[in-house]
Amino acid sequence: MSLLGNAALAMWWDIAQEHRNEFEHWHSHEHFPERLSINGFLRASRWASADGSEGFFVMYELAAHEVLASPAYLAHLNAPSPWSTRMMPLHRQMVRTQCRVLASHGSGIAARVLTLRLTPPDDARATLRDEVDRLGRSLSGRPGLAGLHLLEHQPPDIAPTAEQRIRGGDRAADWVLLATGYEQAALSSLAEGELSPQRLMALGFREAVAAGVYVLRHTAAPKDVAA
Repeated sequence: MSLLGNAALAMWWDIAQEHRNEFEHWHSHEHFPERLSINGFLRASRWASADGSEGFFVMYELAAHEVLASPAYLAHLNAPSPWSTRMMPLHRQMVRTQCRVLASHGSGIAARVLTLRLTPPDDARATLRDEVDRLGRSLSGRPGLAGLHLLEHQPPDIAPTAEQRIRGGDRAADWVLLATGYEQAALSSLAEGELSPQRLMALGFREAVAAGVYVLRHTAAPKDVAA
């Protein structure tokens, strides 16, 4: 099964080791249920850096891009709970990207995910989208891999939120490329081969940043966290 819905929220940040236990407790037991209570949030997933460093990758799969500007979502963003207000400043190096799904092949969730942040030239977006779509069709069924997904940043037309102000502002990626898998060796091979930054830039991308491989910590759908 591919990603759920036609949109996603893809995010990276670091959490210092001394705050990690409380962060994951909050994220799983308050933040996931809060977000998944919003109509249009279909699945939430959190991965931690496979190398044991401080990074996390989080993705929310959404029914439609309009969910990102919905009154229900904005109400939560502008009135964070006391626990959220305390945790938000601990999110360091935040990259928060509101996306439309351009291509999705195979399974959306697996034990490991390789993430890349890409910048295509404006005059080559359609060509590169087709090329990544072709790669997804050929790679998602490779042994050890589960899926390949391409997302494009499209920020909703909303004012900065209270949560953003608490964090001090967020960066965003242009395109997000995700390869999911169940074998580290398969993802490592991909990161050094077809999806290496050098190979992607040779295809025509202006910039390709390998943001790392992450290991699944928790995934949930609305029915999993319903009261």
